[in-house]
Amino acid sequence: MSRPRTSASSASLSPRQIWARTRGALLVLALILIGGIILATVQSSDHHGHLDPRSADPNGSRAVAEILKAQGVTVQVVTTLDEATTATGADSTLLVTTPDLLTDHQQSMLYKAMTESHGRTVLIGAGHPSVGALTPGVTVATSTSVKVREPQCSLPAAVRAGSVDIGGERYTTGIDTADTCYLSDGMPTLLRVPTSGGGDTVLLGSADILSNERLDKQGNASLALQLLGSRTHLVWYLPSLSDTSVTEGDPEGESPDSAADSFLSLIPSGWLWGTLQLAVAAALAAIWQARRLGPLVTERLPVAVRASEATEGRARLYRKGNARDRAAVVLRTATRARIAPLLGVAPQDAHSPETLLPAISARLSETAADPRDLLFGPAPADDAALIRLADQLDALEREVRTS
Repeated sequence: MSRPRTSASSASLSPRQIWARTRGALLVLALILIGGIILATVQSSDHHGHLDPRSADPNGSRAVAEILKAQGVTVQVVTTLDEATTATGADSTLLVTTPDLLTDHQQSMLYKAMTESHGRTVLIGAGHPSVGALTPGVTVATSTSVKVREPQCSLPAAVRAGSVDIGGERYTTGIDTADTCYLSDGMPTLLRVPTSGGGDTVLLGSADILSNERLDKQGNASLALQLLGSRTHLVWYLPSLSDTSVTEGDPEGESPDSAADSFLSLIPSGWLWGTLQLAVAAALAAIWQARRLGPLVTERLPVAVRASEATEGRARLYRKGNARDRAAVVLRTATRARIAPLLGVAPQDAHSPETLLPAISARLSETAADPRDLLFGPAPADDAALIRLADQLDALEREVRTS
């Protein structure tokens, strides 16, 4: 048995080899980063976002904002609660795109401004987190899908608009003066609640009638323009987590659970579904790579490989993985298999210490090392111990052969 080779050929990869293997992936990553920077620079002046009146994206609302401006309605875009409450009045409409993002303190401040302004407030997709605070006497039911629905009410704006694309949140209320329109299983997806001083609050279950891609469908444009254009001034409030009023009223800021919910609600659903699909694809790829459709089948090699080359390659793998325990097992197993026939031990008993060790003791009265420790001992602690084990196994085999 020869001593394991420790030449440079079994060493780790050189920097040149690492560069040769990784330069392709690094080049692709660099191209992606450069492309992203260029794209961000080109579009840095554009506005994109759900229900953003400056956005021409399919989910943006630039179209309805431009039509309102052409009709003489001034449109003011605000991103903080202070700006929104300051701009409201009897001659204004306050549109809140995502009321569920507001904290309890913000909802309290907004409700106070709504009641004092005597104007119109339109809440888009208000759910459990905000309905109770912003529209007392109204509760939220389970949501429904968006589809074409008829008005089924006497609200003039809904009657003139006719059928529209609406759904989302559904509401219930015991307020007799409320207008309940576009019913789904008897519950409205559009609810108008009159307030003191001639104002009102409009709950819109979904925002589809305001999006650029659906504005020209059904009576969506008519209903959107009537709801938002009933006053001369429209305040378009886009709640933001960067608003300083988020932490006002709470010395420790928003609770972690609330902050997490707000962050997740800002992520477009397409990203969430895309992440889920990637996770499923990764799981399927892992299963495919680990599959075993049957027993391993030996196959004749297309070329002859020298035993020394195969041994050296295997040794490199063991060294690269610091698998001294596996290497020691291979050396001891091979030694036991070779000396067993010399000692008259059957091949099936070659790896049984109860059978092999007595045969060695009977053949060799004195040995250089303990046969039990050599043939069945623990794994070497380092490379030097592994080399020493190989030498001792070699010496034991020679001694058995010559005895």
